[in-house]
Amino acid sequence: MSTHEPPTDRDGSPAPTGTDTPTRSVVVSGTGKAVGTDARPEGGTGSVDRSAAPDAGGDEGATADPDAEEDSGGTESAEGAADGEGREDGGGRRWSRDLLWIGAVCVVALLLVNAFVARPFAVPSGSMEGTLRPGDRVLVNQLAYAFDGRPQRGDVVVFDGIGSFLPYRDEPSGVKRLLAEAGLAPAGDTVYVKRVIGVGGDRVTCCGSDGRLRVNGVPLDESAYLLPGDAPSAVPFDIVVPAGKLWVMGDHRSASRDSRDHLGEPGGGTVPVKRVIGRADWLLFPLGRMTSLDRPAAFAAIEGTGGHGEPR
Repeated sequence: MSTHEPPTDRDGSPAPTGTDTPTRSVVVSGTGKAVGTDARPEGGTGSVDRSAAPDAGGDEGATADPDAEEDSGGTESAEGAADGEGREDGGGRRWSRDLLWIGAVCVVALLLVNAFVARPFAVPSGSMEGTLRPGDRVLVNQLAYAFDGRPQRGDVVVFDGIGSFLPYRDEPSGVKRLLAEAGLAPAGDTVYVKRVIGVGGDRVTCCGSDGRLRVNGVPLDESAYLLPGDAPSAVPFDIVVPAGKLWVMGDHRSASRDSRDHLGEPGGGTVPVKRVIGRADWLLFPLGRMTSLDRPAAFAAIEGTGGHGEPR
């Protein structure tokens, strides 16, 4: 009920008025401050002039509409929620963009590393047992022979056999070759992994009276990597490796199609150095056999005997 209605008795009739009845506190319109208490109305009638009712100003100045307050509060809450949602959406979009940028940078970096630095390869056959087994993954160092570096005797190399082991195979298309070099396409069946036995200028022969290979006349002890039970070669040969070429063989000689099998083909079974993709430095998988693929110490005995312009 409005505070301006006159008080009533419990039976609903107006309460008696008189000079002895104290009035309500008087409030100055528009100020909301009480200027008197227990004041009696002039004339002793006890009636109150509604036009000058002090509570009107009080209501106008001090009393707020609850609905308005609720609406105002609701509007502010809605605006705050909208601001919060906007900030959240903006932050989410920025975070998504950041993730996309990070992902793009990682992909580009991986492609660059894969194309120019290091690249994993799967061993396709048992020709390198017992060093490598079918399905093994090796990490190939593609910078091993950069900056005038050259393959060394004893290195395990990965190379493209087009023009040597596959003398009549055509080069792949430019797009396919680029995808393969970037690691976005499989290397295919033209890629081989073998061990370097002789380099340009070396004379490699098999076999001496002791059954060993000879490089520049020096017997080669292959017990560190040759598959136990295998002979160094069942096929006799005597080859001088041309400059810029390599003589390569598998460690599982009885199961390896290597330089010996291509003696009568263009290139004479030797592999151009420019076709070498890189040096296999690590056996990565299976994890239980992870190891570095170091150059066997036996090849140190051949150093200084020829090849790369060294004196014989």
